[in-house]
Amino acid sequence: MKLLVVGTALSLSALLSGCGEAGASANTEQAKKEAVIAIPVEVAALSQGDISSNYSTTAVLEAKDEAFVVARASGIIQTINVEEGDFVEKGQILAQLEQSRYRLNLARAQAELEGIEKELEKINKVYDKKLVSDDTYDKLTSQYEAAKASLALAELDLEETTIRAPISGYIAERNAKVGNLTESFQRARMFHIVSQQDLYGIVHLPEKELARVHRDQEARLTMTALGDENVRAFVERISPVIDAKTGTFKVTLRVPNEQHQLKAGMFAQVALNYDTHANATLLPRKALLSIDNQTNVFVVDEGVARKVSITVGYQEGESVEVLSGLQGDEKVVIAGHQNLKDEAPVDVVNG
Repeated sequence: MKLLVVGTALSLSALLSGCGEAGASANTEQAKKEAVIAIPVEVAALSQGDISSNYSTTAVLEAKDEAFVVARASGIIQTINVEEGDFVEKGQILAQLEQSRYRLNLARAQAELEGIEKELEKINKVYDKKLVSDDTYDKLTSQYEAAKASLALAELDLEETTIRAPISGYIAERNAKVGNLTESFQRARMFHIVSQQDLYGIVHLPEKELARVHRDQEARLTMTALGDENVRAFVERISPVIDAKTGTFKVTLRVPNEQHQLKAGMFAQVALNYDTHANATLLPRKALLSIDNQTNVFVVDEGVARKVSITVGYQEGESVEVLSGLQGDEKVVIAGHQNLKDEAPVDVVNG
């Protein structure tokens, strides 16, 4: 009887112990489920648009036409009519030199010519009658031609005391000052004039790009000085030779500037357009992940992030062309995906 009671007690104890273990196991599983935390991420939708294949480089804008104005006559600067920043037309008077000496030289040349003309008139009346030798007549004729040349030079010297603009453009630099003495054709320039209706951008491309560049090809310039504003440019000239030292060739870009917003000397980021795909499927570049030598993105579907391998095409700025792997209506993870795993629960924090 005692053995029966003990056996029954042991059986009840084992039963109760088994029930306790089962309950504990169920609680553990529930705790595990409750312990799974959704990872916060940000997502972005795919879009449709144009994307291009570009070669990126830099350039400094240069004036297409510019002139360094120097004095062609010697003299004291009497007046200056322009200042830096002024727009001048071709032929406009920039400055005036003192003219007294040149006017006197002109008057002397005119007087000498008139004297020789009168003497030549007298000689002509008797030359036909052979009353004057050919030698005398020839010398006087030569003196007459020399006097005419001297008069023309005196007129030119007087004219060159007026400094005129050789081209239309803006005064970029003025070094002349009233009262200064200028020497004819001295190196020191009085004015620097730049025409900025069209500007040039000079770029040097690797020789492997030669076959992909052609005249009138479009380029996009991003101007730092204009708040990263984009400006269109076009290939104007392509150098026919490769620089053996650098392995590059020179390309000259024409940059229209009808509004005169651009200035010579501005720095520009250049994107030379090779090709454009219209209406392409685009996703943000920051959504890309390289895993096992494959390009992947995480797509959010019903609170779960699924890893998708994709094939990409052109890349421009912050956009990447999707060639395959996505339909175009997905939302891809753009933040919080660096340590994300496939099928991981996520919480979209940007709506």
